[in-house]
Amino acid sequence: MTDQIDSTETPAPETPEVEVKVEQEPTAATPKAASPAIVEEAPKSEYQVLARKYRPKTFDELIGHGTMVKTLSNALESGRLAHAFILTGVRGIGKTTTARIIARALNCIGPDGTGNATINPCGVCEHCRAIAEDRHVDVLEMDAASRTGVDDIRELIEGVRYRPTSARYKIYIIDEVHMLSKNAFNALLKTLEEPPEHVKFIFATTEIRKIPITVLSRCQRFDLRRVQTDELTAHYKRIADLEKADIDDDALALIARAADGSVRDGMSLLDQAISHGAGKVTTQQVRDMLGLSDRSRIFDLFDQTMKGEINEALELLGAQYALGGDPAVMLQDMLDLTHWLTRVKLSPDAANAPGVSQIERDRGKEIAAKLAMPQLTRSWQMLLKGLEETRIAPSPIQAAEMILIRLAYAAEMPAPGDLIKKLRNDLNKAGNAPQGGGSGGNGGGSGPGPRMQLVNGGGGGAAVAHARPDPLGEPEVAQQVYAKLPETFAEVAELLSKERETTALSIQLKNYMHLVKYEPGRIEFRPARGARADLSSQLIKTLNNLTGHRWLVSVSEREEGAPTLKEQELEELEQRKADASLDPLVKAILEGLPKAKIVAVHLPPGQEETDGEGDDSGSVYDDAFYLEGDDEL
Repeated sequence: MTDQIDSTETPAPETPEVEVKVEQEPTAATPKAASPAIVEEAPKSEYQVLARKYRPKTFDELIGHGTMVKTLSNALESGRLAHAFILTGVRGIGKTTTARIIARALNCIGPDGTGNATINPCGVCEHCRAIAEDRHVDVLEMDAASRTGVDDIRELIEGVRYRPTSARYKIYIIDEVHMLSKNAFNALLKTLEEPPEHVKFIFATTEIRKIPITVLSRCQRFDLRRVQTDELTAHYKRIADLEKADIDDDALALIARAADGSVRDGMSLLDQAISHGAGKVTTQQVRDMLGLSDRSRIFDLFDQTMKGEINEALELLGAQYALGGDPAVMLQDMLDLTHWLTRVKLSPDAANAPGVSQIERDRGKEIAAKLAMPQLTRSWQMLLKGLEETRIAPSPIQAAEMILIRLAYAAEMPAPGDLIKKLRNDLNKAGNAPQGGGSGGNGGGSGPGPRMQLVNGGGGGAAVAHARPDPLGEPEVAQQVYAKLPETFAEVAELLSKERETTALSIQLKNYMHLVKYEPGRIEFRPARGARADLSSQLIKTLNNLTGHRWLVSVSEREEGAPTLKEQELEELEQRKADASLDPLVKAILEGLPKAKIVAVHLPPGQEETDGEGDDSGSVYDDAFYLEGDDEL
């Protein structure tokens, strides 16, 4: 009888708990007298990081990408589906997750097996479950970072011609597609141009500029933007509640800010914070974890520095460093604060926006009211440069101290614009500027230091003040103040070519810059292949220095821009040669000398646009045509 009772009780472990254990965390309700079967299943319930546990499975669960969802929804409803999609954005923004959701949406057949492609996949049909579990034979994922060659793409293309085994579409998801080689892209191009109707491509990349334009033009592009801080904060709050973690709202805001728009990065920080606080997370714990300083202390540090109270500022910096604050992070906080104060200065209503903390609202208005806009912009530049110095310095705290000292002493300096006005007024009062381009006199003063030489631009040109280093002093870069900025992009190139130190930059400007937009003080361009990586920053620095005016130089990602100045020169030369070849005399010469060809043309006197200065095509011979070989007319 006893044996019979034992045999009837042994099936007890075969309860739904064994099935649930794979999907959920173990609970306190699990029987203490667990059978061997349950003990063997326990290892399957390994801990999942929050980024994987709460990975979105539907478009409704995605945050911050409403525009893309709306576009896809309309395409599915109207049947106007693209054959290839490309998703671009920063790391952790949800590109691969979105690609899998699109794959489910295209192949979902509904709970009853009769559904069509839908923006709201059911999640229970065989295709939805198989794709979610990464085991669907018709949805193939490929990491282009490890499979970059043309052979890998050819292997993929071979499978394109075969119809899907069970799904509606055969879907190829290629992550980090920008890593493919040039030959691999070329091999893929024909298939992208004329894909079979049963195939869809979904590409993901963090470097959209590295994708050939021929590939981009054949894909529907979705730019996944950084998620706003308030959206991330609300999202992490929901996750914390589901995890039954008690976490301060300010702590969540710190995590969202540190995530910098990346959902996955913030989820990893939230995971770390919950573990660090054992379920109870305070703002100070998150600050310690991230190496952040107290926000109020950053306001005090910035305020004391800008008031010139450098001893107090250095003591506060040292105290925060002793508590574990990272010098680079403290400067980063000051940089963020400078940006915030500038916004409050321009638009006081920004301080009353939802989500702004009380200290940012009150102290922000107070400090912004005391500072002028030139002080804020100068602080931004100095902190930005100082942050880079701090990160590479052997002793970050010493570098941070030097940055604060420079910032404190520069806080009361007059703005560059005021200095330029004063210099211009002094030059006008001197009244000794020579006319007709002659040499100027000394700008005043004796002893070591730069001497001012006045040069008249002549013919309506701008008056320029050159700062020449004294022979007894230290050499320094020439400073110039232009009353009138260059009117055209070509004049900018001419300006750079006049100075020996900027000749190389002038060559870069002529050969590698496709102009998109120009106005005095602002340049927008597309860099050509071979351009320096720091071309825009070097151009800003040089033009600011040469002209005494603030320049804005930006890189365009979408506009093609005009031909480079060098290309325009070559095109003009070709047009001149074509016009010259129509001249009867030239025609006769070319017919008499079959091997001759026109290589250069110079217009007669009076028709030249310049006097020959800066012309790199050789000496000017009036009315001359240069032919191949030694033949010359």
